[in-house]
Amino acid sequence: MNKILVQKENFDLTTEVALARGNDSDIGAVVSFVGTVRDLDDASIKKMTLEHYPQMTEKALNTIVEQAQARWPLGNTTVIHRVGELNINDQIVLVITTSKHRKAAFESCEFIMDYLKTQAPFWKKEHTNTDSKWVEAKDSDTSQVNKWC
Repeated sequence: MNKILVQKENFDLTTEVALARGNDSDIGAVVSFVGTVRDLDDASIKKMTLEHYPQMTEKALNTIVEQAQARWPLGNTTVIHRVGELNINDQIVLVITTSKHRKAAFESCEFIMDYLKTQAPFWKKEHTNTDSKWVEAKDSDTSQVNKWC
């Protein structure tokens, strides 16, 4: 089962992990990642706005999860990505992967996050007290994806 959502609402980690785990007795590993809004440099960022184009974004998220499932023997996978205005410390993204073995769960979760950062069409704008600016892609994110090629 795949659960892929793009939403404004917050999510609850405990609830989502329980849903991903389910009652599947074959699952030996559940790995989760929660990304949050942070101030990168000097406490000047006050909030972030995330925008997306729904049909394009959902298609990209499904493709990323399908690629992970083709590489690793996964059980359930959850990807929840928030959009709209988010404040410092708000949750942005949740990725959960389940598998019989921990290595597949860990690697697939990292793979999905790396590809979300570079392949998912989200646009981020940082807001400070004085201005707003669109966030550019980072070379380090591209380097992370390159390791999977």
